[in-house]
Amino acid sequence: MPALPASTRVPDGLEDVASGVIEQLPQTRAWLEDLVRIPSISDVPAHAEDCRRSAEQTARLLTEAGLEDVRLLEVEGAHPYVTGSWLGAGPDAPTVLLYAHHDVQPAATAERWSSPPFEPTERDGRLYGRGAADDKAGILAHVAAIRAWTTTRGGPPVNVKVIVEGEEEVGSPHLGEFLAAHAGDLDADVIVLTDLVNWKVGWPGLTWSLRGMAEAYVTVRALQRPVHSGMWGGAVPDALTGLLRLLASLHDEHGEVAVAGFDDDVRELTPAERGRLEELGEDPAAMRDEVGMLDGVDFLGDGRHGLLEQIWFRPSITPVGIDAPAIAEASNTLLARADAKLSLRLAPGQDPDRVLATLRDHLEAHVPFGLQVEMTSGQANPAWVTEPAGPAWEAAEAAMAAAYGRAPAALGCGGSIPFAEPFSEAFGGAPCLLVGIEDPGSNAHGEDESLHLEDFTKACLTEAFLLEELGRRLR
Repeated sequence: MPALPASTRVPDGLEDVASGVIEQLPQTRAWLEDLVRIPSISDVPAHAEDCRRSAEQTARLLTEAGLEDVRLLEVEGAHPYVTGSWLGAGPDAPTVLLYAHHDVQPAATAERWSSPPFEPTERDGRLYGRGAADDKAGILAHVAAIRAWTTTRGGPPVNVKVIVEGEEEVGSPHLGEFLAAHAGDLDADVIVLTDLVNWKVGWPGLTWSLRGMAEAYVTVRALQRPVHSGMWGGAVPDALTGLLRLLASLHDEHGEVAVAGFDDDVRELTPAERGRLEELGEDPAAMRDEVGMLDGVDFLGDGRHGLLEQIWFRPSITPVGIDAPAIAEASNTLLARADAKLSLRLAPGQDPDRVLATLRDHLEAHVPFGLQVEMTSGQANPAWVTEPAGPAWEAAEAAMAAAYGRAPAALGCGGSIPFAEPFSEAFGGAPCLLVGIEDPGSNAHGEDESLHLEDFTKACLTEAFLLEELGRRLR
């Protein structure tokens, strides 16, 4: 049987629940691996059936954990949501909504992975596979905690509702419709989202801010059709050259966004927020190692902002894809059309519609050679910020300190979770606890995504302890 982590300090009276988590870990791990094997890539239509299989498997796991009324909820055009509940704690007990998502990012560079992306593989205490960390481990943390309570005590000390989304990785485009149809069934006193990053391996994190996001699709047209590059090159412009010059205009020599007005509505950090960043400190060398920066490559920025502020509280624009012929398929032609997808991250205070309008104005003003440019917008949501205080926050701090043996770090995050703000607002401002399941080495969305297995054990214990803490502090 797996052992309790040496750093864990089980709260008085929860020895049986902690033992339940540990005894059930082999099954929890096996279920996680089964889920990772399903390529539930929400952004690829060919994987729609895999997304449904992933939802069905998630529903089976929630049922095994002891939840009732487990259902696949459908919204037209969306991959299935999975919900379930256990309301046996009674009407006087608080209700906790647990969130995760079962869809994953593509693994487009599978040949560069050290092992197949959808075949979970253990190496050096980590489980490798697409979704092993983001966010199928979040699903299994919920399952492990609920199952430990139901098998040892008959159920948790709080009412529990679970929602597992199927399109988080594409910006939750149908979330509004889903809420309009089902928010009443999911009403809760506190929301726990297990989809974030810890500060370090062995050092948990509670996240109090998320950047917003927006997508932009850019098309540049030069010709009615491709033409011979030898016959016309040097006189006739091509769309790919125009697109590359246009993309280059988005940033200055320091890598700062050069779009006029782009950051006009970024709000300044408060002294308390700056103090939290200073408490964490910055280790540029460690950050270089975490992301795998090559020798001689510099961080972006003009030096006015620290690295944590730059990635958590400043806006950015990143080209994440270009449609043009691959080298193996390229002919000697001037391209008539070229396309790019831009990923925007938005700072607290920014209005996504206003920011996208400034980008559109910039593209139209800077497209070279008189080429035609068109921009369309995709999913967008604003940043999210909460005050790291109150009974729910204190409950999470206590649960993490017990499971990991040290108090959590208060973190920002450069990523986005569209779910957080709409659900909090739908439930009258219910507090959201954003709990870490990954670590900086997990490389979520990248190659060789992985889950630190001992920290996963601690995450499962954290959630089991958290249900007790929330029941006591919110009752």
